[in-house]
Amino acid sequence: MSEKIPVTVLTGYLGAGKTTLLNRILTEDHGKKFAVIVNEFGEAGIDGDLVVGADEEVFEMNNGCICCTVRGDLIRILDGLMKRKGKFDAIIVETTGLADPAPVAQTFFVDQDVGDATKLDAVVTVTDAKWLKDRLKDAPEAKNQIAFADVIILNKTDLVTEAELADVESAIRAINPYAKLHKTTRCELPIENLLDRNAFDLDRILDIEPDFLEAGHHHHHADDVRSMSFTIPGDVDPDKFMPWINDLSQAQGPNILRSKGILAFKGEPRRFVFQGVHMILDGDLQRDWKEGEARQSRLVFIGRDLDEKALREGFLACAA
Repeated sequence: MSEKIPVTVLTGYLGAGKTTLLNRILTEDHGKKFAVIVNEFGEAGIDGDLVVGADEEVFEMNNGCICCTVRGDLIRILDGLMKRKGKFDAIIVETTGLADPAPVAQTFFVDQDVGDATKLDAVVTVTDAKWLKDRLKDAPEAKNQIAFADVIILNKTDLVTEAELADVESAIRAINPYAKLHKTTRCELPIENLLDRNAFDLDRILDIEPDFLEAGHHHHHADDVRSMSFTIPGDVDPDKFMPWINDLSQAQGPNILRSKGILAFKGEPRRFVFQGVHMILDGDLQRDWKEGEARQSRLVFIGRDLDEKALREGFLACAA
């Protein structure tokens, strides 16, 4: 895992401040070198010109959204970058504001060469404090971008009142209560809060949500997008869990935006960490359970039209 090059997907709806954030990352004195992939919807791309002229190499993909017609371009550019190892420390992919992050994230699991050479470090979503409530009403992409995020930047906080800020933060938390949230003006945020987070593999979930272990905690309603978590106070049987989660993802994958879990497998000293994007599942055994650490199995779903009762009963049936 340590030899894989970390990739940060930078997303957010049109005008939220993604390019401002990217320029801040590239100009900060951090001593790191990044390869940047910029995608803009439309034939005449200008996003590449908006990115500051730093040492980083910028690869621009035009004439299509990164989440549909140009995924092949993304794979091709990543494959090319892999042949030049040693010239950069990490990769940043900035998506168009109209992109659904799901297919972007899937790229790192469905393409063997890309998956072998890179690891998806985190999905970072920039949101606009002033206009987000409106976008959540008329732009499903904005809601998906929040649901998929591991890190959320609530930007332009200087343009709203304290009451309005609390209201928009509540709207974000209703969609995704698990992501780390930062409030900013002009995307002013230390780079260590964004990059090399190892957030996508859930190792930090307890830092993000200290009360994540509480059974039934965080059951939110946000129009059609809901998030829910379940806990088994002990081990699960992998021979029960694996078929169940695979069948579930195949049957309900289109409605499951994200799934995540940290599981204690019976007889296994290491934690099994898994994540899903729609019907694509990925997981592996990671660090050992620490001495004194409660061996609990925890599961999170964020999606649409999910049957909470059926999900809970299905998961509980996997107990060892």
